[in-house]
Amino acid sequence: MEDHVKKSLEEWKQEICDLLVEIDKEYEQIKLELQVYSHKFSITKQVIQSTVNEEMIRNIRELYHTPFEQKFIKLKEDIKDLEEKKKVFQMFVDKIDKVKGKEEDRVYAPVQTT
Repeated sequence: MEDHVKKSLEEWKQEICDLLVEIDKEYEQIKLELQVYSHKFSITKQVIQSTVNEEMIRNIRELYHTPFEQKFIKLKEDIKDLEEKKKVFQMFVDKIDKVKGKEEDRVYAPVQTT
């Protein structure tokens, strides 16, 4: 593989790896937030199930349960999206490595004589 092609592929790979690092950071932040909202949602659900007063149940749902549920669902979707992004960008890295590897194998393969 020519040096300018190899260099370009390495630069592109580094750019993608930088994106993967950012995706990982965002993923970890959302994962932490998801844990918090998972607990909040679960707690409000349990409180609602243990409450008999309909007015209090409505208030709890309005103030806490519904907003926590919406946030919880959104965070789960965000996590899925980030997992998909990570998968796709990792495919780029793998393909770049594969292309470079094939070229290097051709260059460094021993010559067979019969």
